[in-house]
Amino acid sequence: MTLQGINHLAFITDDMVTTIRFYRDLLGMKLSAGIGHDGYRHYFFQLGDGQTHIAFFEYEGATVMKRKFPGNRSREPLGFDHVSFTVESRQSLFALKDRLEAAGIEVEGAVDHGLFWSIYFFDPHNNIPLEATWQFMQLEQTPAVSEDDPLEIVAEGADAQPGHWPEVSNATPESEMVALSGNGHPMRSYFLQNGLATFTADVTQAFKDTLTADDE
Repeated sequence: MTLQGINHLAFITDDMVTTIRFYRDLLGMKLSAGIGHDGYRHYFFQLGDGQTHIAFFEYEGATVMKRKFPGNRSREPLGFDHVSFTVESRQSLFALKDRLEAAGIEVEGAVDHGLFWSIYFFDPHNNIPLEATWQFMQLEQTPAVSEDDPLEIVAEGADAQPGHWPEVSNATPESEMVALSGNGHPMRSYFLQNGLATFTADVTQAFKDTLTADDE
């Protein structure tokens, strides 16, 4: 398969400092890379697999997206920018480009972004902006940031900085670690009954019994 995984999801922010405070300092993602010039910034936060990133664009006129609960319907403009898929080689990148163009889909690129090359295209029905990325460099030091107007917060480092968010003082006890029944509840029952899914190895038998009892 040409597409190996998600390289990054890109969103829009009107405040990069506040964004760094949340994703780096509270969620614990590594601030891995960034670039900034002429009032425009593009920063990357690395997830625990060391490969997947969440990225943010900051620029003049950017607005915060309307709050919408996951799965709820909306006609409001949202802050999603694009999703990028990883490909394993330059040959794979251009093979995908050729396949898309043969299908009549317009492709922009390849574009050299310094650390990686990308092509850009759209889901032709849903108009979702898509990118495919071949990364040919790895970072030896993070955060690796090239800025013409450096943010002081970047000098604090790539890893979460303590003291910017309250410590947990009221941890949820084991007995209260419960979940409301969502729309996937009947799906679990069906999958278990038909051998389509099994519990992961780290799930205790007591927890399995609780869940399956709910299905009866």
